[in-house]
Amino acid sequence: MKVRPLGSRLLIKPITEEKRTEGGIVLPDTAKEKPMKAEVIAVGNIEDSDIEINVGDKVIFSKYSGTEIKIEDEDYIIIDLDDILAKIED
Repeated sequence: MKVRPLGSRLLIKPITEEKRTEGGIVLPDTAKEKPMKAEVIAVGNIEDSDIEINVGDKVIFSKYSGTEIKIEDEDYIIIDLDDILAKIED
């Protein structure tokens, strides 16, 4: 299934990192903070914006923003362009 966000929205996939304590214990999902890093999967109509975001970019977004959806057993977030805080450059 293909999803294309409307307006100035993005479809992003959160990047989850496995968390371990110093003793090597893996923390369960319920004990972890919500991820704030994501990869851009699809871009809506943002030609009028000063922000340059492309598919494949890694971004940092506001912690409790966007709408979480599930597509083919994968978690995604549809988020407004204004909720993107930074672009991660490698």
